[in-house]
Amino acid sequence: MTSRLVRFLPFLAWRHKITAATLGADAQAGLVGALVVLPQGVAYATLAGLPPQHGLYCAMVPAIVAALWGSSWHLISGPTNALSLVVFATVAPLATPGSADYVTLVLTLCLLVGAVQFAMGLARLGTLVDFISHTVIVGFTAGAALLIVAAQFHNFFGISIPQGTGFFGSLHVLARSIGKIDPWITSTGAITIAVALASQRWLPRILPPMIVAMVAGSVFAWILGQAGIARVPTIGDLGSDLPPLSLPSFDPDTWARLAPAALALTVLGLTEAVSIARAMALKTGQRIDGSQEFIGQGLSNLAGAFFSAYPSSGSFNRSGLNLQAGAQTPMAAVASAIALVLVVVVVAPLARFLPYAVMAALLFIVAFGLFDLAEMRRIVRTSRSETLVLAVTFVATLATPLEYAILFGVMASLLVYLNRTTQPNVTPVLPDPSTPLRRFDAAPDPARRCPQLEILRLDGSLFFGAIEHVRDEIETARAARPGAKHMLLVGSGVNFIDVAGCEFLVHEAAASREAGVTLYATGLKAPVRDALEHGGFLESFGSERVFDAKADAIRLVYARLDVPTCRECRLRVFTECAVRLPDGTPRAD
Repeated sequence: MTSRLVRFLPFLAWRHKITAATLGADAQAGLVGALVVLPQGVAYATLAGLPPQHGLYCAMVPAIVAALWGSSWHLISGPTNALSLVVFATVAPLATPGSADYVTLVLTLCLLVGAVQFAMGLARLGTLVDFISHTVIVGFTAGAALLIVAAQFHNFFGISIPQGTGFFGSLHVLARSIGKIDPWITSTGAITIAVALASQRWLPRILPPMIVAMVAGSVFAWILGQAGIARVPTIGDLGSDLPPLSLPSFDPDTWARLAPAALALTVLGLTEAVSIARAMALKTGQRIDGSQEFIGQGLSNLAGAFFSAYPSSGSFNRSGLNLQAGAQTPMAAVASAIALVLVVVVVAPLARFLPYAVMAALLFIVAFGLFDLAEMRRIVRTSRSETLVLAVTFVATLATPLEYAILFGVMASLLVYLNRTTQPNVTPVLPDPSTPLRRFDAAPDPARRCPQLEILRLDGSLFFGAIEHVRDEIETARAARPGAKHMLLVGSGVNFIDVAGCEFLVHEAAASREAGVTLYATGLKAPVRDALEHGGFLESFGSERVFDAKADAIRLVYARLDVPTCRECRLRVFTECAVRLPDGTPRAD
């Protein structure tokens, strides 16, 4: 098997993982996913202004293609809430929702989105998702978990919540509607949760807990209806048509009108899919190839345009449920799509026995699994700046559209990173006399440092954004110790320097001379020294004052120290201090 073949057929790379055991687990997870997508597909298609069956078509062929050509083992693609809203908002002004023209425009939009995503994948732009940090994923996942819960309030409690109500609005409506909660609908959901938890505790290897809970909740609701106690709403009958072949428009004018919407949906779809894939990967230890995920999503939407679908992406609900249900490989997504076809064709009438409250209860369990409290506590204990990123992402996920939440998290991460890189550590150090190579240790106490030589270690990049901070630190050190007429900069911790950083070193050398201080440098890494040399900055700084080895630097600087001051000094900071004075005279004391 060649690497080129694997690149075109990435599913060959994980075919060795497929065994009888994994196929069984994937089939069970796929069945659960197929049952879950039934009400969701209908609801999302309606939200997008399309006939209900288009939501189910979106979870068939596109889901299979995304699974086989993507990189995630657990990501499930299909219709999503966010994409459905954007589709309706951008296409509704161009045609009447539900009409033949509207459907054609949506199919065309699906084609354009797929083409752009596929092109970005081929261009290996998946590295863009590397800007989405681990902390952002944790915050985004936790926020999305609460969004899943809030989105199911109306199904679980039997109350009316206007479509499009956000998290905080849903909480407000729930608080105002406490007296209107339907006890039988809520009981159906509560029993489903209880049976799921009990099955997970006592029957995990015998029957899938999700299916057991689904059956139990449905039977309870059916008994309520047969006894005339209450009627628990169900998803109702569905059509039994397979996804028919479709043809998008290839009119250039239509493409031009849909281009802005296609760009927005591309960014949103890729952000959702890769973020969800990475969130799943955190729980399994898998590495995600962002570019391959772009390709998978692009091919998925390209296929969807010809199989009566509309723009799709990764689903937090179904991906989390897929992992929770025990999926082992992407074959679970394939099994889910095949099971959905069978359900739609063969047992669609049985969907009328599946209550919305049962589906809401299962999604509550999924949401709980996505809320990683242990990891959040670890982040809070580890870093204040990362805690800020976590909080910003979490709140943004609850208060803004999902695509903006990710952007807020990325921006917060970048700001934290920039704040850290623009303030590199400038630490006073002293050599350890007991080490032959003179390892430098931090020396915060000025009384222990040489009164004539100040040694500062720079840790971080020396670029345009950091030079003001480094300049302030050097000036502060110079003003604090006016008797130190020599200053040595240790650059072993500097990995990068730009032109502004080079110019800063030259300027600082001149400023030090004016202040009566001689500036030296040592330990510069090869890329840093090359940048100084190639730009002519090394000569301006003074190449004779730049040393490769710390021992050489200290030996030369020590020879230039003031002899009377050294004669009276009792610190013995350097090994030379205990042997001789700077002029070579042996110490008498």
